[in-house]
Amino acid sequence: MLHQKSLHPKHSHHHVPSGEILAPVGRWIRKNVVLTVAAIAALVTSCIVPPDAQYASYFDWKTLTCLFCVLAVVCALKNIRFFTILARKIVDCTGNLRTSVLTLVYITFIGSMLIANDMALLTFLPLGYFVLSSTGKTKHMAFVFIMQNIAANLGGMLTPFGNPQNLYLYTKFQIPTGEFMSIMLLPFLASIALITLCCFVFLPKEPLSITETCNAHLPVGRTLVYLLLFALSIVIVFRIIPYQIGLIVIPAVLLWMDRDALKKVDYPLLLTFVCFFIFSGNLARVPAVNDLFSALLAKNTLLFSTLSCQVISNVPSAILLSQFTSDYPALLLGVNIGGTGTLIASLASLITFREYTSHNPDSTVAYLGKFSAFNFGFLAVLLLLCSLL
Repeated sequence: MLHQKSLHPKHSHHHVPSGEILAPVGRWIRKNVVLTVAAIAALVTSCIVPPDAQYASYFDWKTLTCLFCVLAVVCALKNIRFFTILARKIVDCTGNLRTSVLTLVYITFIGSMLIANDMALLTFLPLGYFVLSSTGKTKHMAFVFIMQNIAANLGGMLTPFGNPQNLYLYTKFQIPTGEFMSIMLLPFLASIALITLCCFVFLPKEPLSITETCNAHLPVGRTLVYLLLFALSIVIVFRIIPYQIGLIVIPAVLLWMDRDALKKVDYPLLLTFVCFFIFSGNLARVPAVNDLFSALLAKNTLLFSTLSCQVISNVPSAILLSQFTSDYPALLLGVNIGGTGTLIASLASLITFREYTSHNPDSTVAYLGKFSAFNFGFLAVLLLLCSLL
């Protein structure tokens, strides 16, 4: 009897339930849904088109390098609280709810032009939460987060580095910078007008006061170096100097000044790009798919690219559809305005959803209802506007 009892704990000590092993895997998959789907898509198409020498031509190394450089420098700037301090100072200058929210939304809008839409949300959504929670206005959180989300997705459309899909199309089609910005200017201005109108209609002009003070200061030396590195990233995007220089200089400086920034780079996003390059490259080599996509895009590139985003998200849509059309103005418009709509139309929307539900786990359905109403409203107006261009 004693012998049996002594064996029992020893056995249970060694036995690890399968649930404990699978739980971290499940968490990782939930956090990286798009990467998981992209990896499966790449794997499946690799069975149809077995790997060969042509695979090497699938990858756009310049896009991957530019994206890595921008993400790394943004992480370094975030580590010294550059964006939080900058945004906080602007919010401190406003006196009421509507003005504060407009300021937050505009910061997110401008931020997405400079640091990409997902980074803008990761940086400024916590600030939105801080402003609303510290002033007792959390009932407006769903609206504020949705407006910040739309601002991040649409604000990045004006610049080649504002959205990952822009960076890719700008590089692939060698679009002149002036032409790129002229294509995107009208929907960009319309987006600002729509967001401003929504804030005026749906937000009261209630007085605000933040009692907490922010005593953080920026380290001058680091700030200057990181801003110079950011400028270098932008210069590379605009093809003024070879991208290989950025790939050497930026990691070298950050290894010396802030290794943590290199660790925090969104590597799943880069891997997602790699997987979608393989997926789209393989699909383009399947004659039936090639004929179908080419025919659909020839009919209406703008509409088909916008609809494609609703199902497979805007970044993979840009990579995939660019294989089948040379009408880059319509494709560019489609994959930018197509970032509004469904929750999966843009990677950035999943970031907002995750952030909101972490604060309000019981309001998921209500949030999705509001999110869909505003996003499809924006999509309808912008699609109509762009189709008239």
